[in-house]
Amino acid sequence: MHGDGTKLDITLNKPPARVIDITRLIRRAGRVLTGVDRVEMAYVRALIAEDCPVFALARTPFGYVLLDQSGLIEMEQRFSGKTPFSRPDLLSVMQRKLSVIERSAQSDLRRLSMARCLPNRLISMLKQHVPNGTSYVNVGHSNLTSRVLQSVKTALGGPIAVMIHDVIPLDFPQFQRAGTVDVFREKLRRTQAFADVVIYNSADTQVRSEGHMRAWGAVPRGIVAHLATDLPQPNPEFVCPHAPYFVCIGTIEPRKNHAFLLDIWQELGVDAPHLHICGGRGWNNKNVFDRLDALPADTKIIEHNNMNDADMAALLNGSNGLLFPSFAEGFGLPPIEAACLNVPIVCNPLEVLRETLGDIPVYAGVSDSYLWINTIKELAQASPEARGSGTYKSTTWGDHFKVALRMF
Repeated sequence: MHGDGTKLDITLNKPPARVIDITRLIRRAGRVLTGVDRVEMAYVRALIAEDCPVFALARTPFGYVLLDQSGLIEMEQRFSGKTPFSRPDLLSVMQRKLSVIERSAQSDLRRLSMARCLPNRLISMLKQHVPNGTSYVNVGHSNLTSRVLQSVKTALGGPIAVMIHDVIPLDFPQFQRAGTVDVFREKLRRTQAFADVVIYNSADTQVRSEGHMRAWGAVPRGIVAHLATDLPQPNPEFVCPHAPYFVCIGTIEPRKNHAFLLDIWQELGVDAPHLHICGGRGWNNKNVFDRLDALPADTKIIEHNNMNDADMAALLNGSNGLLFPSFAEGFGLPPIEAACLNVPIVCNPLEVLRETLGDIPVYAGVSDSYLWINTIKELAQASPEARGSGTYKSTTWGDHFKVALRMF
């Protein structure tokens, strides 16, 4: 987990250095990390541990900031909570729309920087401080601008690697926030134009991504490197609810299909088990939010908007099953986390879940509420304590990086 904290020493042709883009982590400071955030953190930790110099680049409202390896180590300590963020500086205080922690993260980024520049000086800054031939990697879907990619290519001349987590905005635009589909399409087109290698989290994501890029021209070299799970040990002090209960994990947004589970629980009626919905409230989902807000005080549906990882792992571990009716996923971490804990899984039969989990879950199409109801009733009769240990072995970060780091 977390890059395993050891030197991987596995690259075929080590570059003189690597630059990792941490713009996403800076923007997400202080929040519960989502799947893409965790991947960026794993890359930070792995590159720090590698026997190859590493720099970090981030975009802020005032320009670009460059960290050397010691600065990146200090920022990783803050992201992981081992070191507290400092007080915001004057520039950050001016950013009134940011949270206090976001302001502090930007302040610490500047304090720890080896160089800073205005946007039009990015090439000059990189040439001055980073060795020629250095590779650049962006795994966060952030800062994939023409300015950055062209500057990196011009200043460094090394390979550019970009990770694509999904192309859901293009495949399922009906689930997206207004204005995001065109923005994502342009990111993918820039990835096609500038990337020397594209890292995909699944073969399903590769097929979907390359299908779009092929319509625009030549497709960059692609590799599939499954993600690891960062599921912590369940909190031993967490008091699980009385069984039977089920868990649904994921941001409450239309794509995750929480409305389907609310319908199921309505049909189950007074005999329904408890349902714990774990995830922050997202977007374009007023109807679901209204239904959650209208639940009675004695409801069997409980919402957890900011549960920490160890408590969530304990809640999942003690449950009768994970319910995952999502319409679309790039990878789908919650079912993999459930499989690691040998927790039963009921999910929509998505191709990516078949790729990563095989025949472990109960696959139930979301057009078949009868199958979902019967499966939930059956699982509710089973005791979580009687499950025993499972045989599923998830990909480790070591496995992931043995594939990914060979390419840049």
